[in-house]
Amino acid sequence: MTARTTAMGRSRPELITDAALTLLVERGMRGLTHRAVDERAGLPQGSTSNYARTRQALLEATVRRLAERETRVLALDEMPAPSAGLDGIVGALALVLHRHLTHHRELLVARYELGLEATRRPELREFYDAAGRHHFREPLNALMAAVGSREPERHALSLVAWCEGLMFSCAAGSYHSAVPSEEELRKGFGELLRGMLGAAGAGT
Repeated sequence: MTARTTAMGRSRPELITDAALTLLVERGMRGLTHRAVDERAGLPQGSTSNYARTRQALLEATVRRLAERETRVLALDEMPAPSAGLDGIVGALALVLHRHLTHHRELLVARYELGLEATRRPELREFYDAAGRHHFREPLNALMAAVGSREPERHALSLVAWCEGLMFSCAAGSYHSAVPSEEELRKGFGELLRGMLGAAGAGT
């Protein structure tokens, strides 16, 4: 299948995988079928099967599309340079996380559906982990090293765990109706990063 752009400005593969993400949010993993994707995307029956013949192929394509969309939302490659100081980085992190929580919560729900499915499908687990490593873990490792961390991988893990816990609580947990303000997130990131970096963070 070619990736011709549709009238909506998206290629057919993007229409298919965006429809798959929407179905995961609306119906959960059981509602994700090739036929349902065709219907949700407004495409002729068989379009999804032509693009992703098996369920595994459809799941992999959906994981890849989710990573692309979350990467654009989080914009980790647009983080300010370390010379902007820790306050600049904290402010940027708070901005993108608040944007994710307030305008793109559906992506989080889709990610949780795919992450849980990956625990039951070893073949999807490897693909899911690779996508996360490329789009999120490696950029955060580099960011932590740039701001002076002596253990960037461990500190990146702590940063991811803090963000993941907050995102789950606000998207599907007990704080789903009480999203922190951008200022509250800024304070949280500041406390976390300065606590991890110590003297290195204070001098950044």
